[in-house]
Amino acid sequence: MNNLSKKYGDTVAVNGISFGLSKGEVFAFLGPNGAGKTTTVEILECLRAPTGGQAKVLDYDVSKRSDQSEIRKRIGVLPQDFNAIDRLTVRENIDYFGAMYDHQLDSDQLIELVDLKDKRDEQFKTLSGGLKQRVGLAVALVNDPALVFLDEPTTGLDPRARRDVWYVIERLKKQGKTVFLTTHYMDEAEYLADTVSIIDHGQIIASGTPNELIDAHGGKKTLVIREAGEDGLKFLPPGISRPQLKNEDDIYIPLNNGELTTILIAIGQTPLANKEIEVRRPTLDDVFLNLTGRRVSEEGE
Repeated sequence: MNNLSKKYGDTVAVNGISFGLSKGEVFAFLGPNGAGKTTTVEILECLRAPTGGQAKVLDYDVSKRSDQSEIRKRIGVLPQDFNAIDRLTVRENIDYFGAMYDHQLDSDQLIELVDLKDKRDEQFKTLSGGLKQRVGLAVALVNDPALVFLDEPTTGLDPRARRDVWYVIERLKKQGKTVFLTTHYMDEAEYLADTVSIIDHGQIIASGTPNELIDAHGGKKTLVIREAGEDGLKFLPPGISRPQLKNEDDIYIPLNNGELTTILIAIGQTPLANKEIEVRRPTLDDVFLNLTGRRVSEEGE
């Protein structure tokens, strides 16, 4: 993708973005709702035409009509609001969608991949949200695609269902599939992705591996002393910069290089030694906060 843009009238949804994927990697496209993630994905899936710039998928040009049919044959897609036929079973739904392709994988193989063996003969309408998403993943793989687009696959799922979907994505990576994952969950990208690009207001604001982004933009490690209260501040050694009291009782101390050992030795001789103490590493959530001045909520706002 090179300098890709998309406008709707005077509204710029995607503003000159560039990035590339490597075969066999999980690429995470991060950002809040309305940042331009879905528009970008729909351009790559040949559902929308770009206003400017260039995008190629598996070396086919998304702007060329002759290439679009080849792209559709070779990709798999799990849209944001995946749905299937309520009264068909899990296996029947996979067979139904598979019949749309000249080449399809065996439905039992896909059912095993997404761990739905015990739900094979249950109707789609009876499944939980997480299990429905796993059916969606199986459908997205039914044509044995070289590249799989997963558009916010865990939005609205409970933590356990989200982890189940993560497990399937990990299995796809082990099979050598290339995965294009859009999400507003920073922890999801940090756990799954080899490479991350963060988009905000239609522009890429950072790209790299999760560790590279955290090292460059995440800020300092933080020492957290749980339930120490305001009284606990007086036991801290002198010279500590900017200790903060958060959640009413927890003390947060940004760490400079070499400070941790000195602080731990000092508080080891005080009542703080009996408190729960942890060192908090910066996350992709901190990266987004430091780059934009705000966080992304659980709802993607």
